[in-house]
Amino acid sequence: MRIHLSSVFVDDQDKALRFYTEVLGFVKKTEVPIGTDRWLTVVSPEAPDGTELLLEPDGHPAVKPYKQALVKDGIPATAFAVDDVPAEFERLSRLGVRFTQEPLEMGPVTIAVLDDTCGNLIQIVHDKDA
Repeated sequence: MRIHLSSVFVDDQDKALRFYTEVLGFVKKTEVPIGTDRWLTVVSPEAPDGTELLLEPDGHPAVKPYKQALVKDGIPATAFAVDDVPAEFERLSRLGVRFTQEPLEMGPVTIAVLDDTCGNLIQIVHDKDA
């Protein structure tokens, strides 16, 4: 069994697509109109046939309180692996990305947490043992 698809709830799919592609560097994989929204996914350019990230509209009434509670408590919605957390922190900071957690080493793992501008906190992580 493998993970094929994961999702983050976003408040604006156009804004999310810009952030996840133009800032984070993912590429659009699928865009299918569904009513007023779209089935909109991005993938890593390093693994175009790998796990897709669905930029899912947060219109369901349960989603916004859930997202707000996670952000209030500093809990990331998901995590992305990177090769060098401090380098990504510097690169993304230069692009105007707001971090809620600067790079932090915890044993073999280094993390940082950023605001995706769509109502989520996203963790970037590097595991020296992975």
